[in-house]
Amino acid sequence: MTSPTTPTTPPRITLYSRPGCHLCDDARVLIEQVCAELGEGYVEVSIDGDADLESRFGHEIPVTFIDGKQHDFWRVDPVRLRRALAV
Repeated sequence: MTSPTTPTTPPRITLYSRPGCHLCDDARVLIEQVCAELGEGYVEVSIDGDADLESRFGHEIPVTFIDGKQHDFWRVDPVRLRRALAV
C-alpha cells in the first residue's frame, strides 16, 4: 500500500489499481487533482500479488472507494467524485 498524499485526517478515497494500467493512470491524475482542490487525501492499493483483491477487482480496475464504500470502477468522473466528497 502506498500513500501518495499526506492528509491531516485519514484519507477518504482508496484507489485499487495495478501497475501498467492506463485507466489506473488516468484515474490517479483525476483523483490527485480533486484531492488537491478539496484538501482530501487518498491511498492507492495495488491488487497485484493479492489473490483476494485480484479476484474481487481484477476485471474492474481502477476501482475507487470513498469512506469505505465502492464509488466507481473503470473511469473516474471528477464531478461525481467532488459531489460524493462534499457529503
